[in-house]
Amino acid sequence: MTADVIPREQAFANARAVLDAARARLAADRAAGRLPRDVEERLAALERQHSPTAAYRAAA
Repeated sequence: MTADVIPREQAFANARAVLDAARARLAADRAAGRLPRDVEERLAALERQHSPTAAYRAAA
């Protein structure tokens, strides 16, 4: 019965591979200009929120 259980390390590796593939697709679509304008604006806002300077401004 324990053979049906995926080891924790394998589960994290699988999740990381899926996330990396999604990020690669997003980056390719973004570079090719295939994202709708509203999606591009949301991504830019998220990047501003998570930039190192945003953390510095929040701490000040």
